[in-house]
Amino acid sequence: MLVGNRERVIRVMTKGRVTVIDIAKAAGVSKSTVSLVLQGSASVKAETRARVNVAIRDLGYVYNRGAATLRQTGSRSKIIGVIVNDLTNSFFAELAVGIDMVVQSAGYVQLLSSCAENPDRQQELISSMREHGVSGLIICPARGTQVSDFKALETSGIPVVVAVRNLPGTKASTLTSANAVGTRAATEHLLSLGHRRITFLGGFSDMAVLGERVSGYRDALRDAGIDFDEELVINAPLSRAGGVEAIGRALSLAEQPTAAVCVNDAVAFGVCDGLRARKMEPGADFAVVGFDDVIEAKSAVPALTTVSVDPQGMGRRAATLLLKQINSNSSDGEAVVTAVRLVVRESSGKAINAEQEMAS
Repeated sequence: MLVGNRERVIRVMTKGRVTVIDIAKAAGVSKSTVSLVLQGSASVKAETRARVNVAIRDLGYVYNRGAATLRQTGSRSKIIGVIVNDLTNSFFAELAVGIDMVVQSAGYVQLLSSCAENPDRQQELISSMREHGVSGLIICPARGTQVSDFKALETSGIPVVVAVRNLPGTKASTLTSANAVGTRAATEHLLSLGHRRITFLGGFSDMAVLGERVSGYRDALRDAGIDFDEELVINAPLSRAGGVEAIGRALSLAEQPTAAVCVNDAVAFGVCDGLRARKMEPGADFAVVGFDDVIEAKSAVPALTTVSVDPQGMGRRAATLLLKQINSNSSDGEAVVTAVRLVVRESSGKAINAEQEMAS
């Protein structure tokens, strides 16, 4: 503690936010000297620097480097804002890891938030991040998001990448996976095993990604000469609980399905839970295919057959796309679609014969 300044320190700590002026008074130096110490300038004597650092420690001051950058350069901070739908879904955690790999190496930090599928909360987060002067935003749109919701953001000139879920009509850059290609491959795999009554589980009609994934499922059925049945497309939340709910409704149909293509891996894990609750074993009594290939898919029991989109790789691509816009001072949109591949594991089971399917 600085001798003779104990009372001053106590007053500052009780009155609220500590400022550079408070530090200067406590250390007995000028405001400009404190600023030089905070900036790491070599022009300050070691003794003076030590005195200032003691004051900083005693007062609990935290240097707002982002705000300092704004004052010095007039530019935005070295912060990338990331808004996802649901951080309980490991897909988004893996996506964030991929983003961080790229932005950290470029000298940026990631400010990550979840909108919990709420468009109003999403708007609040966008506004807050703009107030913090983020250099750019990566957004996975909440369910029900309209292109008009991003109008103010687009006119602000802040670089934006809309990731994972498409937002038709947006002028922002977009990064999505080949959704229809993936679900088509998943459905064709189940058809090749002998399944003819295949359900599609999860998602809601106000999500563009659902339409894309259902279209691939529908195309595979058509090419196999199987009529598309609306009752086999069952809407449910994109979560494990949603999967439990969806499989329960599927198995309550008069003519039960024998296999499911799920909108994502979280739903697929829930489907497996729901099957076991009914004394049915995934991969043996009912075939399950997911979409994403999150880390747990490989270690699940049974291991999950799924469409791999490489979540971390997708995060890296999203960050690279955003940094490209930031560095070029351009807000021009660019559409990128990443490739997918079917990874066959135990949850889709073995080939069935006609007698087995009829018995189901």
